[in-house]
Amino acid sequence: MDNLVKDTFIDSVEDNPIKVEQQIELQKVKKEVAKRLINYKKTIDIIAADAPLQVLCLTNDIEAILIANGFNRVYDILNVDFTEIKGLGAVRIRKLTARLNEFLSVF
Repeated sequence: MDNLVKDTFIDSVEDNPIKVEQQIELQKVKKEVAKRLINYKKTIDIIAADAPLQVLCLTNDIEAILIANGFNRVYDILNVDFTEIKGLGAVRIRKLTARLNEFLSVF
């Protein structure tokens, strides 16, 4: 009986390096999948926001300021600090942010 316990213990110890290696590989795969999912979400967000600025129904002055600064599509203004855009004051930034939030809430 002692030999059976010893053999079982030895077999389980010998199997452990394989299990540890498998766990390490599994962790690597999980990290890679998580990275790819994050990239996929970013891509989907950009594709969803691939629309002309006119869909935001902005006032003509806000739209003109954005176009003059090189922003032609909705995805162009994602993750942009609006305070750095010349011509946009606090009121215009609030209006722009509200319209952008309305647009993005659909997704």
